Amino acid sequence: MEKILRVGILEGDDIGHEIVPAAVAVAKKAADLHGVKIDWVPLPIGRRALDTHGNTLPPETLETLHTLDGWILGPIGHRAYPKQANAINPHPILRKQFNLFANVRPTRSYPDIGCLRDDIDLVIVRENNEGFQPDRNMLMGNSEFRPNDEVTLSMRVITRTGSRLVAKAAFELARQRKKHLTYVHKDTVFKLGCGMFVEECKKLALEYPDVRVDDVIVDTFAMRLIRDPQNFDVVVTTNMFGDILSDEAAGLVGGLGMAPGLCIGNGNIAMAQATHGSAPDIAGKGIANPYSMIESTRMLFDWLGYSHGIPQAVSMAKAMSAATTLALSNPDSRTGDINGRGNMESMVGAILQALR
Repeated sequence: MEKILRVGILEGDDIGHEIVPAAVAVAKKAADLHGVKIDWVPLPIGRRALDTHGNTLPPETLETLHTLDGWILGPIGHRAYPKQANAINPHPILRKQFNLFANVRPTRSYPDIGCLRDDIDLVIVRENNEGFQPDRNMLMGNSEFRPNDEVTLSMRVITRTGSRLVAKAAFELARQRKKHLTYVHKDTVFKLGCGMFVEECKKLALEYPDVRVDDVIVDTFAMRLIRDPQNFDVVVTTNMFGDILSDEAAGLVGGLGMAPGLCIGNGNIAMAQATHGSAPDIAGKGIANPYSMIESTRMLFDWLGYSHGIPQAVSMAKAMSAATTLALSNPDSRTGDINGRGNMESMVGAILQALR
């Protein structure tokens, strides 16, 4: 029986109401062209959900997500939410509920869009549920606290299980690409925390003898990411280091508008999520760059195709990539942030036209 993928549509906030429908439009046409059957499931989330359902992450949304194969999540503008109990940031809840332990963030150069180098093609795999981030590393409560007005304490959480899970995901990705993995850390200072992460990476390296492995201290890697990024392929690191380094990498190739992401976990479920924020200052102006959201969506269907054994979805993802690359080659279709003369509509139109 032919598999029908159930995919959620969660627009998020601000420009999310523009770029998520754009990504869905591209995915729908690509799916039709390649014979991929998709049951699209729109779900409320964010500020509009607060206004209509009384919660930024309604219980019915969370319940439905458990029945899906994956979903597309637009940017969340949680900083602008009112200070009330149900106006929560959905991100940490989604990551914990579905154990989305790895955030896969590719960085790729395209000609003429303002990249600092033309030979960048790497992927940073960031641990997603531990580290210093206080919104996701505790079951209950918060890992930051202030015992008095002069002192604030922040706790970093590193586990063997979390380290091994993200490292394994990175090794598997490296095996699919150029068989080259770099693990990034600071065990010279964080001898126990980063030390544990390094120990798990070294153990896994023995299981992947076909993958060449490098070991780089995080401050050295930050410098080398500028100096010789072409020497890296798949990079795995802990949560906060990955958060910072992936934004640095985006700066090399045109900014956060060129920074897609895919959150993956155990089982066959994934969440497409662009790296950038909700950009309320440009919302509704039709100038938002849709690349990150479209590419994140492409990554989702590529991953679903491989994990569910649907070769048509893999072909669909390849077609989306080719169409996006072609559209980016024309300055008349590109948005202004990447040396273009167009807007979101022209860029999406060019991608749709190029789909085969």
